[in-house]
Amino acid sequence: MDFIPRRSGAGRIKTPSDVGLTERPKPPGDAASPAATDLGAVPGRFRNACVRARGIAVVSRTRLFGSLCALVFLVNFARVVFAPLVGEFIDAFGIREGTAGLIVTLAWLGSAAPRLPAGWALTRFTRQRVILVSGAMLTAGALGVALAPSVLALMVAAFAVGLASGVYFVAANPFIAELFPQRVGRVMGVHGMASQLSAVIAAPAVTVALWYDWRYAFYALAVAAAASTLVFAALARRTDLPDAGAGDTDFLGAARGEWKLIFAGIVLMGLTSFVWQGLFNFYELYMIDKGLARATARNLLTVIFAAGVPAFLVSGDLADRLPHVPYLLGIVTAFVGGVVLVVVAEGLAAVIAASVVVGFAIHMLFPAGDTYLLASLPDESRASAYAMFSAGMMSTQAAGSWVVGEAIEAGATYDAVFLALAGGLALLVATYAVLYRFGRVPGGAAGASRTV
Repeated sequence: MDFIPRRSGAGRIKTPSDVGLTERPKPPGDAASPAATDLGAVPGRFRNACVRARGIAVVSRTRLFGSLCALVFLVNFARVVFAPLVGEFIDAFGIREGTAGLIVTLAWLGSAAPRLPAGWALTRFTRQRVILVSGAMLTAGALGVALAPSVLALMVAAFAVGLASGVYFVAANPFIAELFPQRVGRVMGVHGMASQLSAVIAAPAVTVALWYDWRYAFYALAVAAAASTLVFAALARRTDLPDAGAGDTDFLGAARGEWKLIFAGIVLMGLTSFVWQGLFNFYELYMIDKGLARATARNLLTVIFAAGVPAFLVSGDLADRLPHVPYLLGIVTAFVGGVVLVVVAEGLAAVIAASVVVGFAIHMLFPAGDTYLLASLPDESRASAYAMFSAGMMSTQAAGSWVVGEAIEAGATYDAVFLALAGGLALLVATYAVLYRFGRVPGGAAGASRTV
């Protein structure tokens, strides 16, 4: 019988005497588990993520991934829970709608603000350490909201909660891709689905909290965030982790070396999300303008978010199987079609159907886009380049609501605005299709990169 070596967390191969074993039989046919590392089957850009012994990491990495899904649920919940609490903030602090809206905006601005600094931090610290910092920030921010004695304190705490989410996504997404390099799309889809579930239950959770006090929602969030962070820390210490980010030490160098891929992702993902931001933030008012009751209009937004839950899982699975760029262009085309359907829909049944199409299509975009970037970037620049992309994409989409609002205020109709935005996206898809045909768009096939 042969000895099967084990790697310690520090990378040293353990001998049988180290672990108290004398002999251990190989699995029949030397078969590898799903997370085992057959280097011939692993994309070249993930080589360093996979040099680990068979039979050790699959269970612990799956458990670690479960703790990350719990964290992302809480991180996204912390961002979206502010919107259904606007009325409570107005009553509790005696403020007007503009100030209450600013509180919500600060949570999202906080999410965008730390992405470049977090990317730099990943060139100095491990992925898991930065994730732990984000968990501590979320705990402190949630507790700050719960205890806020004034509007200013509430604003600062809301911004801190947003900061935690920005730091988390920049560190966790590359980390997850490196934990499961052979199924990046699937794990990004599951991770995104966990995040999306929080958006669906945010309003019902607030309703339950309001039976007592809105602050209880944030006390509960702080406790859950602290517990999830501790669980992640405990599991990370016992998990056989990848060392793929060890060579990612030059933040600006990564941006320069991968600027074509970063720019391609920012333009396609950022502009599509720009339209999405403008649509969903005005969806309730748009539906009221179409003649629906206010309660019905509000529930349609919930329908859109609920449609996104299975979309993450389906899209992540497909992203592992299909060429990245054509797949992304197909998703954006479906989203454009959904927007047009919303505009032309008449009657409640038609509007519901169009809302489902829009919600499913746009939420398919996010795991597909992350897979496109993360699977195409090499180990030595993945986190840095992804942080640059994430910051650019968030900044591009942020103005969507403002542009739509200004257009409506200037006298344009909702139909005209959304049809114009859909037309712009259609032109963008056509441009990318032509560039891809001539080999000018980086990243092209699942598990491979396209020469540019």
